[in-house]
Amino acid sequence: QVQLVESGGGLVQAGGSMRLSCAASGRTFSGHTMGWFRQATGKEREFVAHISWNGDTTRYADSVKGRFTISRDNAKNTVYLQMNRLKPEDTAVYYCAAAPYPTLTPRGYIYWGQGTQVTVSS
Repeated sequence: QVQLVESGGGLVQAGGSMRLSCAASGRTFSGHTMGWFRQATGKEREFVAHISWNGDTTRYADSVKGRFTISRDNAKNTVYLQMNRLKPEDTAVYYCAAAPYPTLTPRGYIYWGQGTQVTVSS
């Protein structure tokens, strides 16, 4: 089993940067694909990025490509989401999640964190 705890959210002005962290407990962290999703008020949860178990492969939603970077440190059981050039439309609750294989759909992720709020002011 994997437990996930996100941190690093808050309020930032448009154009600013923020880094989210997701700390995992459990011995199987390094074997899982890790993903970030977000959910804005009144909208469905959407894929943001994911990274393979060894960090070799990453994938991003078109809306964040070139602005966000996902990375992981298996020695620290932590996955990160560096967010640059933030826009008001990036405002959402951000969740990290773990899956046994790379997938874009929330259904493929077995473990979820509680989420952290990111608010981008204009």
